[in-house]
Amino acid sequence: MFPSPALPVHPIQCIVPPYILDAIKLRGNAQQRAMAVRMESDCRAFRARREQAAPPDSFLPAARISAGESRGPKREVYDAGNGSSLPGTSRRKEGDEPAGDAQVDEAYEGAGDTHRLYLEQYERDSLDGKGLALVSAVHYGRDYNNAFWNGDQMVYGDGDGTIFTPLTGSLSVIGHELSHGVVQYSGGLVYQDEPGALNESFADVFGVLTVQYRNDETVDAAKWLVGDGIFGPDIRGEALRSLKAPGNAYDDDILGTDPQPYHMDLYVNTSSDNGGVHINSGIPNHAFYLLASYLGGKAWEKAGRIWYDTMQAVNNPHATFANWADKSVEMARERYGSGSLEAVFTRRAWKLVGITV
Repeated sequence: MFPSPALPVHPIQCIVPPYILDAIKLRGNAQQRAMAVRMESDCRAFRARREQAAPPDSFLPAARISAGESRGPKREVYDAGNGSSLPGTSRRKEGDEPAGDAQVDEAYEGAGDTHRLYLEQYERDSLDGKGLALVSAVHYGRDYNNAFWNGDQMVYGDGDGTIFTPLTGSLSVIGHELSHGVVQYSGGLVYQDEPGALNESFADVFGVLTVQYRNDETVDAAKWLVGDGIFGPDIRGEALRSLKAPGNAYDDDILGTDPQPYHMDLYVNTSSDNGGVHINSGIPNHAFYLLASYLGGKAWEKAGRIWYDTMQAVNNPHATFANWADKSVEMARERYGSGSLEAVFTRRAWKLVGITV
């Protein structure tokens, strides 16, 4: 059974969450408040178009590469010219030399880094497993403080230079947004309440894993931050979110304080943000961090494999945190053995965030 088309199955997914836009509307200057209002309006418009375009049976089985298929990325980067027409003017395609535009080249390289993680570690050729072209548009809007996956392509704003700098400046943003496409082509998670928070969390996890894989970082050396490097010079904070310490990513006069919980006792019941999808994602985020910390080494190798296997196997667009936790322990047992440390630590990580498997 598939969810009603009225539910947000594959809506636009923005890296900057609604609660930050609300904070800017409350405490920003007139220009910043106007930008926040416009971004909210854009999100609603894109979401409506996306939901209307997505058929109710749009859940697709995961696909993996097979012998003889092309395995390289197929990247296309366009320049929106500070307008809103997509995709824009072609600036760099697969195999082209650098364009000399920082945002064009960051989008191109970041898409390649994300593709490489999924291909080399999880045998997945692009977002759909079938070599889907990775299309990006940069310089979207004027002083646009966001980036998003619209169901078909990536879109990046340049920021206003005060609250945000160009959104391509963080590889975790690129990996996060493209990973929403992986969720979309792996069966989908309804973008509401706990399944929506799992959608955001999967994207956060694989956004940070993209960074760690590119830098060949161990669990201990990694920052575990989503959106680091995109805050303006006067913003007090490290990033948009922290998997290591949810609730501690920023504390700023304009943006307020990071509201993410790390435990089910602190779960936020709210009607905003599609039931708190960006807020409550801190709970499964922290479970993944704990699992990776217990296992040590390179997080993409075992913890990442368990999470990726879970995404492919959960087969429930309405999955709750408990559903995901159960399936992740099952996947750990299936891959590493019922009495393995991987299975034991997966169960323990969920227990420490308040979910008993």
